[in-house]
Amino acid sequence: MIADDLTAKIRAGELAPGAMLPPQKELSSRYGVTLVTLRQALQRLEDEGLVSQEPGRGTFVTSPRLMYRLDSLRGLAEDLKAQGQSVTTLIVAQALHRPPAWAATQLDVPATRRVLSLERLRLLSGRPAVHQLSWAPQPPGVPLADLDYSGASLYAVLAEHGIVVHRAAEVLRPGILDEKTAALMHQPPGTPVFVSDRVTFGLDNRPILLDRATILGTMMEIRTERGATGMSMQWSRQSS
Repeated sequence: MIADDLTAKIRAGELAPGAMLPPQKELSSRYGVTLVTLRQALQRLEDEGLVSQEPGRGTFVTSPRLMYRLDSLRGLAEDLKAQGQSVTTLIVAQALHRPPAWAATQLDVPATRRVLSLERLRLLSGRPAVHQLSWAPQPPGVPLADLDYSGASLYAVLAEHGIVVHRAAEVLRPGILDEKTAALMHQPPGTPVFVSDRVTFGLDNRPILLDRATILGTMMEIRTERGATGMSMQWSRQSS
């Protein structure tokens, strides 16, 4: 009953994201229950991602988690904007560089070839949520390194220059923030994250784009829908 009541107030906006709940003694008195019962209710809310209990500070309403969908062929920013979210893109670095060896292999280009190297930070309501590294070979006559990616997805920019996205293959795995990325995202090093590697192919089935997205699990959740003839997901054990 306590959990349901607090959940309803959070869903209705009576308790806004970031708001601190009254002290536990006050809540237990208000609901006429023991502290043990109240703490069980708060634990249920925390398990559902609605509140965060911070020792020595109190219990706070969390921001709603956003969905990163696996069943659509859209850019990350497009996915989030479709959910009505305010997405800001901060360009960290943009130039022509030789890709890392693993990226060159994924893109099927020589390791000595210079490609577009684009580093972006996606902010949701002003808070860093996704760090994104992208590599794309420049097609003839398309100066990818000189284009503006702050207001449009890379998919949209490619489409404007006649580059058709045909399909994509994506691998998703758990990871932790390294020191450099943690500083950009204002998080402690070692924070758990999702890491997505997506290779996008053109009509000729050659790779045209490689994205590595580092996603804060505290702000986003991964969601998909399965059907008898729908998308396919495969789970594999990571080699040690």
